[in-house]
Amino acid sequence: MDRTENHAPKPVILAVDDDPQVLRAVRRDLRNTYADRFRILGAASAQEALEVLGSIETRGLDTALLLVDQRMPGMTGVEFLLEAVSRFPDAKRVLLTAYADTDAAITAINRVRLDHYLMKPWDPPEERLFPILDDLLSDWQAAHRQSYQGIKVIGNAVSPATHTVRDFLTRNEQPFQFMDINLGPEAQKLAGDGEFALPVVIFPNGDRLSAPAGAELADRLGLSTTASRPHYEIVIIGAGPAGLAAGVYAASEGLSCLLLDANVPGGQAGTSSLIENYLGFPSGLSGGDLARRAVSQVRRFGAELLYPVEADGLRRADPAKIVTLTDGTEISAEIVLLAMGVSYNKIDVPGADRFAGAGLYYGAATTESQSCASQHVFIVGGANSAGQAAMHFSKYATRVTMLIRSSSLEAGMSQYLVDEILRTPNIEVRLRTRVLEFLGGERLERIRLFDDATQTESEESAGFVFTFIGARPRTQWLDGAVARDEHGFILTGPDLTRDGTIPESWTADREPYYLETSVPGVFAAGDVRARSVKRVASGVGEGAMAVALVHLYRSRN
Repeated sequence: MDRTENHAPKPVILAVDDDPQVLRAVRRDLRNTYADRFRILGAASAQEALEVLGSIETRGLDTALLLVDQRMPGMTGVEFLLEAVSRFPDAKRVLLTAYADTDAAITAINRVRLDHYLMKPWDPPEERLFPILDDLLSDWQAAHRQSYQGIKVIGNAVSPATHTVRDFLTRNEQPFQFMDINLGPEAQKLAGDGEFALPVVIFPNGDRLSAPAGAELADRLGLSTTASRPHYEIVIIGAGPAGLAAGVYAASEGLSCLLLDANVPGGQAGTSSLIENYLGFPSGLSGGDLARRAVSQVRRFGAELLYPVEADGLRRADPAKIVTLTDGTEISAEIVLLAMGVSYNKIDVPGADRFAGAGLYYGAATTESQSCASQHVFIVGGANSAGQAAMHFSKYATRVTMLIRSSSLEAGMSQYLVDEILRTPNIEVRLRTRVLEFLGGERLERIRLFDDATQTESEESAGFVFTFIGARPRTQWLDGAVARDEHGFILTGPDLTRDGTIPESWTADREPYYLETSVPGVFAAGDVRARSVKRVASGVGEGAMAVALVHLYRSRN
């Protein structure tokens, strides 16, 4: 993502209300809190506000937030927002309503993707206004794109190595400018005219990294990858929703807490373009926003978070547990929580390995969103994650085709998402259709399909394919350490007992707690756990529950 940091004009917050007293109060409150970072403007009618937006457009300014009254003569707040969104689609939208207008506000959530609605009056603003606007403005700043003269990434637009670097920077909210090596002499010159292996990452001071690994990038960006102490009361492996929730509760309750993640915090959920059924966010929020907020929260309570740092061993040294990292480092812990989540399954057809990262992507890969502009995008899979990706890429691609093996869209997808897909004109759904082969030269160019309904094959042009075909747990490194099921998911609690027998590794004189593994004091939560509910909310809930069980374990040992 690209940003300007120095001497850029302030982004605009625009307040719109036809009541002069309310407008003065809104502008006063906004100026008192945000004038150092944003330009605060006001308009006494929707028509005047449209003229203000026109002036903002002409001057090339950015609009961060629209705070709009619903009841205005001539044009309602929702009608104004419908006009404004076409000009500033990334601006956050807040509707000011009276109690009688709540139905209009709820309708606006779907019509204009309303971010929030506020009931009048909002006094005291420190409790009822600023916390809401702080979150929205933080989200806007995290996602905002401007011209940026900082980090540059030069590489092939469609290559696995370049995709990995861009994805790492994007998910770490590091602003950068991408330059395609094939689109001009400037990029070739910056990349050293072939002297360096691609992709080349150039930092503002001129330093270069050639085809860097994640750990090398993390070190250059100042991300912590080394634990500050040899022993912790709890070590959490995996920083997805379950791990981050556990970190928040553990650290807030006084436990010395270390979180490790092999990639970037957020897990599989962190790659989601939009999570719409998470409680408390009626307009939805992206997986990246959820991860960013959770990371900020866990750090605020004092937990350590290290990434990209990968665990590859776990052993008992009673009463402690020893976690071994891939670099040979060993970390001691009283309690270990396994929350590594899952990875999307690889699609097993000819050409899949060849084009992975070069047109074929696992998960949403929102890093590639801009590259999909005016393209035909294929989505493989029929669960919620596939539906969310289809909706996301429909904003960029000319056409999005969903390939689903089942005979109905409803079979694996929430109804609200089915309805949104069917309302979106550039999304096509092909049922009972599967991929036979990926074809192309240096990058993916074509896809061969089979229609089970008609028993016919077809071949189509395809530059981008995103797959969502189930997931597998990241537990290979736990062979022999804890009990797992036949698919690699970690067994916990009552699932450990088979034919009335508990595994030999269980040494306590009690039954295992609900989220406890076959080793006393080692717990599992979230998608990595056998028979867990694969939802963000359930992962967060299990992370919180695990900490409650940790306290119970510690009180009895």
